[in-house]
Amino acid sequence: MAKKAEEVIDTAELKAENEHLNYMLASVVTYLADEEVEEIDLEYLLVHTEGLREWWDKYRERNKKKIEEEIKSSLSNLSLEELESIREKIKEKNN
Repeated sequence: MAKKAEEVIDTAELKAENEHLNYMLASVVTYLADEEVEEIDLEYLLVHTEGLREWWDKYRERNKKKIEEEIKSSLSNLSLEELESIREKIKEKNN
């Protein structure tokens, strides 16, 4: 019985999340479709679309591991000079 209640909660949470994502998507598309907007302002979208900045930050954090793996796998293709340059940038960042 507990599992059934858990599934209902999960389904309700998923539905709420889906509705919120639909709202954010509609807000972004409405902005993009506005013919008066001459230049896309990402910061404007993040500030004026409720929940978008939080969603974007979470998305970027989840994507961080993928980026790290892509970088690791591409290191062997870099020259020694490129690797040394990256190492220097990392040292500067850590100091």
